[in-house]
Amino acid sequence: MSKPVPLPAALAEPSAPPSAPISPGPPGDRASSDAARAGREALARHAWTEAYELLAQADGEGDLSGGDLEAFADAAFFSGHADRQMDIGERAVRAYLAAGDEVRAAFIATSMAHGYVFANKPSIALAWIRRAERLLEGKPETYVHGHVALLRSDEARAKGNIDEALALAEAAVAIAGRVRDADLQAMSMSELGSLKISTGATSDGVALMEEASISAVNGELSPFITGVTTCRMIAACRDLTDYRRASEWTEATERWCERQSVSGFPGVCRVHRAEMVTLAGEWDRAERELGRATDELAAYQAIQPLSDGYYAIGEVRRLKGDLEGAEKALRQAHAYGKVPQPALALIRLAEGKVKAASAAISSALDDEPWNQVARTRLLPALVEIAIAAGDLGRARAASDELGAIIEQYQTPALKGVQKLTLGRVLLAEGDPAGAARELRAAIRDWREVGATYEVARSQALLSAALRALDDEDAADLELEAARDQFVRLGARLDAEAAERAAKTAADRRSTPAQVHRTFMFTDIVGSTNLAEALGNESWEQLLRWHDDRLRELIARGGGEVVNSTGDGFFVAFESADASIGCARAIQRALADHRRTSGFALSVRIGVHSAEANRRGEDYSGVGVHLAARVAALAKGGEIIATADTLETVPGASTTEAREVTVKGIAAPVRVASVSWT
Repeated sequence: MSKPVPLPAALAEPSAPPSAPISPGPPGDRASSDAARAGREALARHAWTEAYELLAQADGEGDLSGGDLEAFADAAFFSGHADRQMDIGERAVRAYLAAGDEVRAAFIATSMAHGYVFANKPSIALAWIRRAERLLEGKPETYVHGHVALLRSDEARAKGNIDEALALAEAAVAIAGRVRDADLQAMSMSELGSLKISTGATSDGVALMEEASISAVNGELSPFITGVTTCRMIAACRDLTDYRRASEWTEATERWCERQSVSGFPGVCRVHRAEMVTLAGEWDRAERELGRATDELAAYQAIQPLSDGYYAIGEVRRLKGDLEGAEKALRQAHAYGKVPQPALALIRLAEGKVKAASAAISSALDDEPWNQVARTRLLPALVEIAIAAGDLGRARAASDELGAIIEQYQTPALKGVQKLTLGRVLLAEGDPAGAARELRAAIRDWREVGATYEVARSQALLSAALRALDDEDAADLELEAARDQFVRLGARLDAEAAERAAKTAADRRSTPAQVHRTFMFTDIVGSTNLAEALGNESWEQLLRWHDDRLRELIARGGGEVVNSTGDGFFVAFESADASIGCARAIQRALADHRRTSGFALSVRIGVHSAEANRRGEDYSGVGVHLAARVAALAKGGEIIATADTLETVPGASTTEAREVTVKGIAAPVRVASVSWT
């Protein structure tokens, strides 16, 4: 290989334990002392702490054999001394080489490679893989050749060479069958099954992983490989939202752990359990469990499962409406190597930053061209974001792709995802009857799963579809049920949105109020090009500064933010004077920032006073549309206002008024640029 590449764990998806304890040496390997023999006997009884203490004693008394050191490494892992495991493993390699056992030394080298992958040290991991390959040169086929094939399979997978990854995993399965190694058989079948699931052969992949897992919980494998295999099975079920199957394997794994005095791999099983608790709506409990899990995993330097844990924390906080706390956890997940999507894109959507959300979810999908399981997690978010952006064609395409993927492996939850997503698209396309049909089916599927939050989301959307069908009573019932559930769950933002929807519905049934307001629209010039040039993270930070600063100035100027347009704001003022004053303050603040920092966003602003209809917190009418059209006439750093508006602003410094034609307005409109320097 020309250069080191990051490798995913050869033994597991991100849910796997941090490194592979080293299986006991061959029967002929002689223990070097009574303490060492006693330690290995304690290890066989799964008396982990006793084994560790005895083997540590033996280590202090003299040199341990390769088999003793393997046992010592196992005991270190299971007794909570993972920090010593890798050093002991390195010594085991040296001991086997000194004894002339190159095959067993090569096996320990593959175990070291797994450990360094989890510690996020890919270059060292690759060095151990190469060393294992060199030690096997000229040797007849052994179980170690299968372990090397698995490592190389994951390397190919990380590079996107899926055909090569599948071929190597299949080779490992074949080797396991020929050498009759149960641990290798389970690991290789689990790896091959995972690849098949990711590439769309879901039923075949699940069958392979189940066959591997039944040998695990049946006590046919070593403790560590049992944990790896069952954790992968549960993680695959989670990714497929096959929650019933996940629960079955979780229960089977816990029974095995009780029988074998194994408490479960530190943090990993706790993450899985917390994810199931999240589904049931016990979010506070889930967050506590995930906090404990990440503490445990950090002690083991379990980088990939640690990133899983932080992502899950971010998701729980996002659902609760703690967007700042959610983003903090997602950034921690990203620091450990996990792409924080779709959660981070959905946070941007909740903040009203539609373009940033669209860029983030598009980038995540581009990074997963072949992994269909990953795409099932990302596509529903893309649909929501595309609809918010008004891109119904993209939303429809994403929904159709999602349906095609899910068609290959249907569970109640996956069917619920598909129907909820399709219902959202149909409603946006103007087919409320079709949307209502899909959303009612989604509610039935989510209730079967026990996913209370998803039931409430589907009900809130169903309410909108029913209202579009003029079935106000049914719409009110669904919305009330959704709102009450959101409140019980602690889903603050969803509850607030449901409350606004209820208020809007009540306002629409009442007579709209006629009011006179001055409307202001702001917009960032060239936002798409800027986002592409800066990258998602830098663009998001800049957009956040823009939003916070403009909201501050609008509030100070007496404006009412009606809504955020993603790259700007729609604002209503009681007077034209206040609106012009606020517009000037915005441009001055941006200019000051440009002088002090060397850069600031270029914002255009349009202002128009008019009569409008007000229902609740929303405004409608020709005057609102005209204000938006006036803003579109402005250049970056410019304020344009209609001449009629400026007549009520004493002493305003403007250019000479000019007539313009704007879309949707029959008569020409006189406008002028407002000086703000």
